[in-house]
Amino acid sequence: MDIRAAAGRQMRNRGFMSLTLTGLVTAAALVAVAGQEQNAPANTAEPATNWPPPRTPDGQPDLQGIWTNYTSTPFEVPDESDTPEVYSGDLDGTGRGTGPAAFLTDTSDRQLTKSRSLVVDPPSGRVPIMPWAEERRNDKLAHIQDDWVNHTPWERCITRGVPGGLFPAGYGSGYQILQSPGYVAIVYEMIHEARIIPLDGRPHVGSSVRLWNGDSRGHWEGNTLVVDITGYNDKGSVATNVATQRVRAIPQSEALHVVERFTRVDENTIDYEVVVDDPKVFTSSWKVAMPLHREPDYQLFEYACHEGNYAVPNTLSAGRARDKAARGARTQ
Repeated sequence: MDIRAAAGRQMRNRGFMSLTLTGLVTAAALVAVAGQEQNAPANTAEPATNWPPPRTPDGQPDLQGIWTNYTSTPFEVPDESDTPEVYSGDLDGTGRGTGPAAFLTDTSDRQLTKSRSLVVDPPSGRVPIMPWAEERRNDKLAHIQDDWVNHTPWERCITRGVPGGLFPAGYGSGYQILQSPGYVAIVYEMIHEARIIPLDGRPHVGSSVRLWNGDSRGHWEGNTLVVDITGYNDKGSVATNVATQRVRAIPQSEALHVVERFTRVDENTIDYEVVVDDPKVFTSSWKVAMPLHREPDYQLFEYACHEGNYAVPNTLSAGRARDKAARGARTQ
């Protein structure tokens, strides 16, 4: 893709994005009216207990702003059993690595945490994946050139998932949080999704409704926003980006249950924690903890996923070329 042309399109869409975000807040309001050190897995910042968080006009702790999660911390603690070429879908062994890129890490004034991994529980820093789920992931990634269904929902421009959409990536890791009475909304830069979280105590949708990103319901526990998510379908993945290493393309089941916690601990930091529980995929629940950094000068750009996205057709056409070459070799 021509980078300069893409940048020009992004600049032209800033005004459109601003209107979109304003409309999101207005829509939410209308709905409201209507009805660690190196020897530990991680060391996120301790809450500043004496720091009073600002409040919105209706009294909610104010989480609003643009936040990022760029980091060089690996998602899991590396292990000698890892096969990064498999996780990256690069089976010939020339993998680019699976850790998040350091983009912006060394060019901002944020205070970075010292961590072995973003996974903080189990203490090993490793996600307890059932063998069958790893086998399915390996099979899909080994046959990624054979069928579009073997690609993750992110590569297909559907979604990065929940909580996967908040896991760090090498780019497009900006998030805008907006609040209105009874609602919190999170706008994701990557794939440009918007998640509206009701805070009014309404029950989850019925069990007959199954969603790619589940059904979010929030409430406040002191200054912490707690979001409970159920109602997932079994078509998505807990994590879709290669930066999530071994967890990329691991399937989710309809039993998936996620609990997120957002706590603003100072002017420029939200401590984000998420517990993932899927008894059909993982042998136990697991937890990720990381800071979100407020970036006043960061701008969310349009993420036109399908525009100029030739990843899936190119991958599939490479597979068909491989098949053609194999047929020709057999006939010689």
